[in-house]
Amino acid sequence: MKVKICGIMSEEAALAASEAGADLLGFVFAESKRKVTTEQAAYIIQQVPQHVKSVGVFVNESYENIIHIAETAKLDYIQLHGDEPPEFCKSLPYPVIKAFSIKEQDDLNQLAEYECDFYLLDSPGVKYRGGSGIPFDWSLLEHLDIPREKIILAGGLDHENVKKAMTTVKPAIVDVSSGVETNGVKDVRKIQEFLAAAKIEEREDIGSLHIT
Repeated sequence: MKVKICGIMSEEAALAASEAGADLLGFVFAESKRKVTTEQAAYIIQQVPQHVKSVGVFVNESYENIIHIAETAKLDYIQLHGDEPPEFCKSLPYPVIKAFSIKEQDDLNQLAEYECDFYLLDSPGVKYRGGSGIPFDWSLLEHLDIPREKIILAGGLDHENVKKAMTTVKPAIVDVSSGVETNGVKDVRKIQEFLAAAKIEEREDIGSLHIT
């Protein structure tokens, strides 16, 4: 299972996540308590191993600003968390993650309108776009037509429920932000616990290779 740690604001959190096995790190460039500058993101991204991919999170941002930030910070993916239309997603010269807030079954209908690399399914936001820190009803995804290998599951995940989320939804990637924080700040221990829980199957597979 691949893991994305979102809302990275410090080198310490980025390195802790990378060392614990994170596959993607998310940097928020929209209005949020986790917003970073282009310069901050660029510096942090330079410090982490190249195999850890960087994701820039934008909300209704202009094409020009997205490209400028992506080029300056050396982003690998663009995550769109606003009201961006399908045409806008297709126009970007980067792999695109389009986020959707899921509250009821009808919210899933809009996914079919988009062509993107990943569909991020999240809880509805409260003050800002993005999750509320509370899981949505995963049973809504039972008959989802989108291939599971293109699904990123977010919204209220933590080290205690991520295994159930993985088993229930079978996404390609699980995405966490507030679930690895203490008092709004990334917590190294919680990051390590989350990654240990999400990567447990990989460790079990590796362990089985050594059994003769």
